[in-house]
Amino acid sequence: MSIDPEEARSWYEGADEVHNFEHVLRVEKMAKRIAQAEGADLEIVEAAAYLHDSRGASPEDSTGARKEHHITSAEFAGKILASRGWTLERIEAVQHCIRAHRFRHDGERPETLEAKCLFDADKLDVLGAVGAARTIAYAVLAGQPVLSEPSLKFLETGKKEPGEQHSSYHEYLFKLRKVKNQLFTKTGCAIAEERDAFLTEFYERLLAEYRGER
Repeated sequence: MSIDPEEARSWYEGADEVHNFEHVLRVEKMAKRIAQAEGADLEIVEAAAYLHDSRGASPEDSTGARKEHHITSAEFAGKILASRGWTLERIEAVQHCIRAHRFRHDGERPETLEAKCLFDADKLDVLGAVGAARTIAYAVLAGQPVLSEPSLKFLETGKKEPGEQHSSYHEYLFKLRKVKNQLFTKTGCAIAEERDAFLTEFYERLLAEYRGER
């Protein structure tokens, strides 16, 4: 049984502009596009996409919920899918996709084709024009600058000087420019090449304009 998009929308009420239901819809569309090209199980991928950020995905708060959102979202997915009569095997397949969708390498990694499709779709949403918009929005929501000049220490090590703010440009240098090399599927990698080129050009232009060079 497929997920009703309108019910899924209710799981994201109160989410911030970076992790709201519009993000989920983009991931769902991209995940199914990749899944169709790669021959993955569309029902598993669709359910995982709708549920992947369903609990605690907004920027860090005092509870630290974001760090564990892949775990709590997988648990929530289990309850939702069980109530719809999904088999344990297929529920666990969806839960693996959700637990493995985070970029950080200290947790569960995507092992199934379906998990790789979701991972790639979620990461593609931080590249391209949408990626630029989301990264800037995230910085603003967190009270950080859109762009500030990184210290030499940050450029060389990825670690900030004391008091150095983490601007959206810092996030691009620290994480986003590495995303295309972390994807799993041939389809996702091909899409990432073009989106990465756009994002790189965008931040080069933004930095030049901030410096008064363009």
